[in-house]
Amino acid sequence: MQISAEKTANLSRDMAESLWNLPNFITMVRIGLSPFLFALPWYHGRWWSTLIGLAFLVVSLTDILDGYLARSYGLESRLGKLLDPLADKLLVMTAFVMLIAVGRMPFWSLPLVVAILGRELAVSGLRGAASSQGVVIAASPLGKWKTGFQIAALTALLIHWPLLGLPAHEIGLALLVIATALTLISGWAYLRDYLRGDVAGPPA
Repeated sequence: MQISAEKTANLSRDMAESLWNLPNFITMVRIGLSPFLFALPWYHGRWWSTLIGLAFLVVSLTDILDGYLARSYGLESRLGKLLDPLADKLLVMTAFVMLIAVGRMPFWSLPLVVAILGRELAVSGLRGAASSQGVVIAASPLGKWKTGFQIAALTALLIHWPLLGLPAHEIGLALLVIATALTLISGWAYLRDYLRGDVAGPPA
């Protein structure tokens, strides 16, 4: 069945409107800033580590801003629901890789990092499979909690040095354990809901 020129034009316009809105722009900025974490091996002293850690936190918190704008102004879109978790995963995975590269992850924590990265890749694949069926798997409340703990853990690990009298590195490792548990539980929940067919359909 051929699609009329009018329907094709409407589809193209809808796609453009979904892409070029403020929440999606903020999400894409978050994706674009992820590579700056590659500076960590060259700037890992106390001052630079604190700056990088706090900058990571600020960039990560833009996830709250774009979500608020999308809901408040009716700018939620299928593309946004796909890009938002992708941006979180890219930021988290890049941070973990660079922390390993500079030796800030003790040996016992490496299986936790592997479990987190494996889960993120698996859920991304699951979202891709669902998308090919016209279904969008949006981030769940539990998924948001695991992202929050991941960001908190990574912020502390990136800061690394004691800050305000607190052992940032040790706090980061403790938060990492909690984040890993939430990551695995939420990953299983996504898989269960997908297999049951209990996921959101295409947005209107």
